[in-house]
Amino acid sequence: MSSRYDVVIVGSGPVGTAIARELSDLDPALRLVVLEAGPVLGPVPGGHVKNIADPAARAAVVAPVTGTDRPAGSTPARPGTALVGTAAMPNAATSTNVGGMGAHWTCACPRPGDDEMPDFVDLDEALDRAEELMSVTTAAFERAPLIGTVQKLLGERFDRPGRRAVGSMPVAVATAADGSLHWTGPAVIAGDLWSRPNVTLLPSTLARRILHADGTATGVEIVAGGERSVIGARAVVVAGDALRTPQLLWASGIRPAALGRYLNDQPQVMAAALLSPADVPDISASELVPVSGVSWVPYAQDRPFHGQVMQLDASPVPLNPGVTVRPGQVVGLGWFCKKEISADDRVWFDDAEPDGNGMPAIRIDYRLTETDHAAIAAAKAEIAEAAAALGTPLGEPFVMPAGSSLHYQGTTRSGPVDDGTSVCDPAGRVWRTTNVYVGGNNVIPSATACNPTLTAVAFGVLTARALRAAL
Repeated sequence: MSSRYDVVIVGSGPVGTAIARELSDLDPALRLVVLEAGPVLGPVPGGHVKNIADPAARAAVVAPVTGTDRPAGSTPARPGTALVGTAAMPNAATSTNVGGMGAHWTCACPRPGDDEMPDFVDLDEALDRAEELMSVTTAAFERAPLIGTVQKLLGERFDRPGRRAVGSMPVAVATAADGSLHWTGPAVIAGDLWSRPNVTLLPSTLARRILHADGTATGVEIVAGGERSVIGARAVVVAGDALRTPQLLWASGIRPAALGRYLNDQPQVMAAALLSPADVPDISASELVPVSGVSWVPYAQDRPFHGQVMQLDASPVPLNPGVTVRPGQVVGLGWFCKKEISADDRVWFDDAEPDGNGMPAIRIDYRLTETDHAAIAAAKAEIAEAAAALGTPLGEPFVMPAGSSLHYQGTTRSGPVDDGTSVCDPAGRVWRTTNVYVGGNNVIPSATACNPTLTAVAFGVLTARALRAAL
């Protein structure tokens, strides 16, 4: 073994970084190493790419990955991501860089509500800690000139007794005195973590196997610079993403019955509208921040989706020739639907065909049920109503290709007991192992409509506390 640590954490996204931060805060003497298969983007490890001031430097690190192997029907990969390439989920994507998708995400952090919350674990205090780690606020856009109008119109249409009210979307962002925004990437979660003497970040280092015997991990086989070596560990945490975390477990021969199953994407419905000119003040484009307001229509059990509404300072859709819009008049709407969970929706791994890293290739089985189609139809109807309530709809609502949400969940889902329907316990420890843990959106067991990052980080907080106690 070339080196030995107390804990090896695979993945430097929001959850992997949060687990490392919590462990180091709880016990600074712990020797921790965080492995990331990709490089550092920009000047700060795990910094959000939106915070890179120089346009050319920012463009260089967020160029979308394209190629002839993109599945039919897919859209180009989002900036900083690469498409996996599967017909069942054409827009399934991964990010391979320090910070993972946390270097590129929208920073929306709504809390789960009603039956989105798992019934076997109390997440409230851990959600509080997750909000603190990510600097979540609802005040980032309170000075936006149109936010009050949008929320008033949406509230009149959707607020009901017993529902959470329409309001500002909780977002992970800090606002400076001059109104400029600093978006939360994993660097914010880390704080001074990477400068602590007992914490090591290893970028461009691929984890190929967890080494284990009789349910106890002893280390991780890695590849860096074309060379293989082994890192010894008292415990291993895998917080890659919902596709590559189960891939590493599978490649390591750690294969609970539920591994890769219960894949949960969120069908995504999109629309746009023009605010009524009477509702739009005469303001200049310079008075708008890049996203001048993010409003939230929360999930409720009687409407199995939640909505994000963003005022934009440029039109995201083609307008009719001759149409002139005022700054901020164009509004984009996105409704995310709860997916019916099924063990048959899964990511699985082809041992006969390795991927570019020599790992078993990722394959996906995924379909929409009658319940899902009904939810999508209801979401399309509601988003059309929302667009009409705000002003003039621009075209018809449409459904994005599967995988577009990037909110994949469930593939290493947690559960209260080892009954074959879950991969790990509520603290993330993989069943029938003593010291292998998983983290990420993939741990979330319940069907959700809300953005999952806050919930996943809350589970990571529980993992760190349980792992510290075990060590």
